[in-house]
Order: sequence, then structure tokens, then C-alpha cells
Amino acid sequence: MSKFIINGAKKLRGEVIVNGSKNASVAVLFGSLINRGVTTLKNVPQIEEINRLAEVLESVGVKIIRYKRTIIIYPPKRIDLSHINNVSAQKTRSIILTIGALAGRLNNFAITQAGGCKIGSRTIKPHIFAMEKFGVNIKTKKNKYIVDSKKLHKAQVVLYETGDTVTENALLAAAQCPGKSIIKMASANYMIQDLCYFLEKLGVKIKWTGAATIEVAGKKEFNKNIKYEISEDPIEAMLFLSLAVTTNSKVTILRCPIQFLELELLKLEKMGLRYKIIKKYLAKNKHTELADILIEPSKLKALEDKIHAMPFPGINQDNLPFFVPIATQTQGKTLIHDWTYENRAIYYSELNRLGANITLMDPHRVVVEGKTKLTGAEMICPPALRPAAIILVAMLAAHGKSILRNVYPIHRGYEKLEERLREIGADIKLEND
Repeated sequence: MSKFIINGAKKLRGEVIVNGSKNASVAVLFGSLINRGVTTLKNVPQIEEINRLAEVLESVGVKIIRYKRTIIIYPPKRIDLSHINNVSAQKTRSIILTIGALAGRLNNFAITQAGGCKIGSRTIKPHIFAMEKFGVNIKTKKNKYIVDSKKLHKAQVVLYETGDTVTENALLAAAQCPGKSIIKMASANYMIQDLCYFLEKLGVKIKWTGAATIEVAGKKEFNKNIKYEISEDPIEAMLFLSLAVTTNSKVTILRCPIQFLELELLKLEKMGLRYKIIKKYLAKNKHTELADILIEPSKLKALEDKIHAMPFPGINQDNLPFFVPIATQTQGKTLIHDWTYENRAIYYSELNRLGANITLMDPHRVVVEGKTKLTGAEMICPPALRPAAIILVAMLAAHGKSILRNVYPIHRGYEKLEERLREIGADIKLEND
């Protein structure tokens, strides 16, 4: 159990670099399971989510060598799930990607039920419906899924919802089916694009035939030594953007995946944010467009219309929470509609303990009235990554001392965040309870 001790209301300054994407790293790590060759992944963030997945992979026979942000994956001849590390598996919802990743390698297997953030009911029915089309049968038991994949075949699939993880599962299954599969209602979010680039390096032919339709020409088996560099994380970029705006600071955020932040920046621009895109360039994966963004101190005014998430190219559902601390420092009332999850918006009202004026309208909507003076408090991280992160943002903007306990949820998604925050002027330290 660790805690952050924060002396807030400090003006931040300088430059901060965005790390590799958490969610893209997770998707590509599971993608490496379809490869019989050696997979080398670079720019992988050193975070607890990756630590847990590495423990799971090692427990089923995968050999992993890690050096800083590089992970080298040596697959076993046979994946053995009999000794899978269920404790680590239960700490991440992404374990459900085991279904698509192993559908082409094992005829029958069982995996533990997904864990991760506690943000309401998150059904796996979209995964079940998609996998059924590929000939994969999934039965849900009390604490595990029983998977029968011996009849895996190419398919035409309409996804039950345009979700990121279900699109990844469908892609992993389709990649291992010879012939052409079609996935409709697919997400085109950043982690999906990274997974597609990775699969293309393995030899899968992928074509986007519309805004939400993917054609996948799969193969029976992959045995190729490849290297792939994960692109930068737009959600981490949004954290630093939110922090700069909420603390009214001048900060340059380097290596932002600008394609996945354009609408967020437009909303903030219409609220009055002053910023400059200093330069644009390609990420090392040679696909993702990056930008260095200078955030200037600004006076913000609330938008008349609501702020809500939508599938890409809408506001990212993981970026939406970062508008909450921003709205506390914005003149007027801001309606934030988090329709994706049943309970996540409930966590937003926790900022009231820091002096925010947030009204919970229902499990999906909050009204944030600003501008308010935030003051320090002692709190415990909620068991969800982004709600925990926005509490940290608010504490860094709050006057006085704050203590944030049980910060594991933050370390799940952000690498050495306290050290990087200190480099731009934050007064924050990590201690063990």
C-alpha cells in the first residue's frame, strides 16, 4: 500500500514526454501469443498492468526478457494453462483477450474471469457473440470462461457494440483463420490501429473498407521474428493536458498522438484554452502522427453543450474524466455525460471533498459548477484508473496538503508518474503506508 503526499497549487513548467500506450501494449502483448517466432516490443510502459500480464504469460510457459521499455517474448512450443497465474489474471480485464489470442493454438481451454477497474457492469456478451461467428463457443462459469475453439474458421461478423477490446479479440481470431474475414462495427481507436500495424508485420493483410469495417486475410500459423515499437499514449497525454489546464500552467507536452486528441483540443479551444502545436512528426512505428503541444495559462468558460464520449473519432471514453477537474476551474456549469459505464460518473463527485461543486444527476451525468477553489484533503484512490488519476490532478491544483492513499490503480497505468511530475515542478512524493 503506497500513498502520494502532495503540496498543491504549484505552477508547473517545462516539458514532459508521453510514454508508450498502455492499452496498445496490452493488445500487442496478447498478439504476440499467435506468433511462434520471437517478438520484440519496444516503448512498452513500465507499469503494473504490464507487470501483471507478464506474470500471466510466464505462468503459461512464455519466456520473457525485459530491459527497461523493451520486452522480448519467446513463445513455448505448447502453451500450458494448467498453472496460469490466476491472481495476476484477475487484476486485469484485458485477460479476456486470451480467448482470441489462443483460439488458433488450443482446441479447448479455460481462463479466469476478467477483473480490472470497478466501473460498473461490463458484459462479455459482445465477445461471446463475435467469437460464435468464428466457430468459438464460450461458456461462462462462476469464476471462469470455458472456451471450445476447435472449429475456428473465417467469418463475417457484426460486432454487438463498437468496443475496443471486442474488436481486438475479433482481430486476433480473424488473423488465425486462413481466408478473408470481415469485421463490421469495429473500433478504429488507437490501440486497434497499433494491433493492426503489429499484425501486418506478422504477415496478416488488413484493409479498412469503411469507417468501421475491417477486412482481415488471416493465416493458419505465424513463425516470424519481428520487432515492433508501441506508439505513444493519448490518454497519458490527456492527463498532462488536464493537469496543465487545471493548474493554469505553461507546460509543453511532447510526443502527443494528435490524431486521437483533436476533438478534445477543439472542445478546450472553444472553452478558451490557448495552446500551440509546435511541430508534428511520425512515431517510430512509422504510422502514428505525433505532435509537441504547448499549453498556455488561460481563462476558461463552460461550454453550453454537454461533453460526452463517443467511439473514435469522438472524445475518447478514457479522456472524458479529465474534463472534470478542468471544469472545476472553468467559469460556468459544465454537463459531463459518461454514458459508457454505469458507475464511473459516481466517482467524479469525489472531487467535492477537495472543494469542487459537482452535482451527480444520475449514474451517468454530473454537472460541474466553476470556478471553485480546491483545497487539500486526505482520500483513498477509487478502484478505477481514470477516476483515480483525476483525483490526483485535482490534488495537484488544490491549495494545501493532500494525501492520496492506495495509489496502485494509478501505477497500473502510469509509469513513475510522481517522478515525472516533480520534473515539471509538482510537489509530490511517494511513500509506503
